[in-house]
Amino acid sequence: MLPYLYRYYRKEPKGKVLISPHFDGKLIAKTIKFFGLDSLAGSSDKNPARVLIQAIKSLKDGYDIGITPDGPKGPRHEVADGIIVMAQKTGAKIVLVEIKPTKYWKLNSWDKFVIPKPFGTIHYYTSSEIDVSGLSLEEARTLIQEELLKNEK
Repeated sequence: MLPYLYRYYRKEPKGKVLISPHFDGKLIAKTIKFFGLDSLAGSSDKNPARVLIQAIKSLKDGYDIGITPDGPKGPRHEVADGIIVMAQKTGAKIVLVEIKPTKYWKLNSWDKFVIPKPFGTIHYYTSSEIDVSGLSLEEARTLIQEELLKNEK
């Protein structure tokens, strides 16, 4: 649902999404292409330095970058360092986006993955821009985690 939301608010999308280089990530990359989004293949355990450099360059070139904050394996709601480093190196602000369906199935996985059920309503939430410039890595991580947990039930 995030590519749809992004396309709705950003009429001329200029975004890239950090996606796993695995098979499932390649399927997601093909799907988001229909919404005008590009992808950066990598993760915190697959080519982290290369993808961090690509993301920083993309931010400097005016792209928005979409990232799952807790990385490919968690732990849940633990913010990976790459997001903070990207924002601090480029001056970019961080905006957290959350999607909450009214009817859903919740998987028994580390991230409690949610699959919306038919005929429910999907609510979108965004944070205000978060500026992490001038903060230590730990201060920035704490600030982002507090925002992530605001709507947690």
